[in-house]
Amino acid sequence: MTPTTIATCAPAFDISGLTVSFGAGSQSITPLKGLDLTVPRGQFLCILGPSGQGKSTLLRCMAGLQEVTEGTLLAEGAPVTGPDPNLGMVFQQDAIPMWLRVQDNVSFGPRMRRVPQPTWLPRVRHFIEAVGLSGRERAWPKELSGGMRKRVAIAAVFANDPDILLMDEPFGSLDYFTRANLHDTLLDLWNETGKTIVFVTHDVDEALKLADRIIVVTDGRVGYDIDLPFTRPRGDDLRMNPDADAIRARLLEVLQTPARMQS
Repeated sequence: MTPTTIATCAPAFDISGLTVSFGAGSQSITPLKGLDLTVPRGQFLCILGPSGQGKSTLLRCMAGLQEVTEGTLLAEGAPVTGPDPNLGMVFQQDAIPMWLRVQDNVSFGPRMRRVPQPTWLPRVRHFIEAVGLSGRERAWPKELSGGMRKRVAIAAVFANDPDILLMDEPFGSLDYFTRANLHDTLLDLWNETGKTIVFVTHDVDEALKLADRIIVVTDGRVGYDIDLPFTRPRGDDLRMNPDADAIRARLLEVLQTPARMQS
C-alpha cells in the first residue's frame, strides 16, 4: 500500500495510549492516562467530561497545542507534532483579531497561506453568507454581538478549509436562542462540507443535538462511548424522546461518578 493510499484510508484521528503529565514527583498531574480513541473521517464527535478529567487537554493534543508525554496521536495517518492548517480550531473565547474587519478576519487564513485571491475570495464570500453575515463584511468586531463574532470565527475556520475542525466549548457563553441558531448553522456547514468535527462541551443536550457520537472522558480515559441513533435534523422534541432520555440519564450518571468518588 502506497503512502498516499494509507493517508486516504486513515481515520481522522487514531490515538493510542495517550498520556499527558505536568510537573514532576509528588507535584505531578496526569490529566490523560493511556487514552485510546479512533475518530472516523466525517464524524461529528462530541466530548463530554467533568472539569479536570482531561477533555480539554485531549482537544489541545489533537490540535497540536499540547505536547504528548507518551503514546501515539495520528491525524489522517500523520503524527501531530504541532499546530497545522489542516487542524482548524475554534476557542470558547473570542479569538478573532479585533483590528480586522469581518471579511479580513474570514480571509486571514487563506491569505497567510498565500492562496491566490481569485481562489479564496468566492469561498470567503460564501461562508460569510452561510453564517448570516452578508452586508457586514466591512464591520469591525467591536460592532458585532457575541453571537455574530462567533459566526465570524466559524466562517473563518471553514474558509481556511481544514479537513478537521476542533471546537472547545465555542458556544458556552451565549444565550439559549443564539446557541440554537449557531447549532443549526454549524450543522448546515458540516453537512455541506463533510468535515470531521470534534466538539468539546459540558452540555449534555447540546451534545445530543449535534453529535453522531458522544464520548465521556473520565479520569484521563474514555469512560463511555456511544453512537447516537437519532435522525437529523433534531429539534426540541428530542427532549421528549424516551431513548434520548435514557441516553441523557446514562451520560449524567457517568459524568457524576468521578465527583462521587472524590467526595
